[in-house]
Amino acid sequence: MALQFSSACNFALSHHRKGERIRAVASDKVKIQEDNLVKLGGSDLKLTKLGIGAWSWGDTSYWNDFEWDDRKMKACKNAFDASIDSGITWFDTAEVYGSRFSFGAINSETLLGRFIKERKQKYPEDEIAVATKFAALPWRLGRQSVLSALKDSLSRLELDSVELYQLHWPGIWGNEGYIDGLGDAVEQGLVKAVGVSNYSEKRLREAYKQLKKRGIPLASNQVNYSLIYRIPEENGVKATCDELGISLIAYSPIAQGVLTGKYTPQNIPTGPRGNIYTAEFLTELQPLLNRIKEIGQNYNKTPTQVALNWLIAQDNVIPIPGAKNAVQAKEFGGALGWSLTSDEVNELRDLASKSKPVIGFPVEKL
Repeated sequence: MALQFSSACNFALSHHRKGERIRAVASDKVKIQEDNLVKLGGSDLKLTKLGIGAWSWGDTSYWNDFEWDDRKMKACKNAFDASIDSGITWFDTAEVYGSRFSFGAINSETLLGRFIKERKQKYPEDEIAVATKFAALPWRLGRQSVLSALKDSLSRLELDSVELYQLHWPGIWGNEGYIDGLGDAVEQGLVKAVGVSNYSEKRLREAYKQLKKRGIPLASNQVNYSLIYRIPEENGVKATCDELGISLIAYSPIAQGVLTGKYTPQNIPTGPRGNIYTAEFLTELQPLLNRIKEIGQNYNKTPTQVALNWLIAQDNVIPIPGAKNAVQAKEFGGALGWSLTSDEVNELRDLASKSKPVIGFPVEKL
């Protein structure tokens, strides 16, 4: 998922005490249907067609109305458990999410690791996959910086390895070294697959080519993608992912809650989101939101489930909505196991094209 760039640049690594380590993978209590699994790019890794984003967990710089307390932490734990119980078994985090150096309260990785450990104590057979990310900060140089950061992430997560490790955004310099570091992480058995995030078509091709020389597939590119933010379709990223067999992981797939229908011109999102999704923008969006609701009623589905299903219908796309509580997590599970018709997919795209595009993450253009 995205992160405010100014916060990221102020980030410095924090260390969590090393505790008992466990692996992210076992066997899951909930029976996952094979048709709800997807292979991640050219890797051997299989994940559920939906993941859960943990950007908001522990964050006080963008989410949670700038506050964090035990009640919100318990809600996140409930979201984690409800996700697994609903058949969504992989979670996406990052070393910068929730870090105090990016003005957060507690690192998202620390919370996720804690939740996994508690879950495994109760259900040791559960199968849980973890994806996290490397922050390409200007003072980090060379492949070793990637390995060092990954090992710090593993320490916070209290895991021996993770399923997916990603470069969070392209660096101002040193990208070849970062890609080498991803390859080293695979060869050292610290990760099962590697990917990038917020990469342009040009950078995507370069990363794919560099890893291919070592026989390592570039498994994914995580970008901002939703019904109302379709820049990956316009800048060549989606087409390149499809061409090269790279899975596109979509962060902000419900536009940070806007596509749920709960926001109106009279009730805009709180915090920084209100500066993006203004009353004027939400007024323009009403015809689309109304139609999403109507289509959902035909399937006995919510607007959220329709918006997520629209993304899944694009093929080679894995949405990772953020869940802050159990109700949201359970709702996301309802986006699986059914499909919009091609006519409905096209109709929603046409309606969405009539609204102005929102602002994306600046590093997409690096």
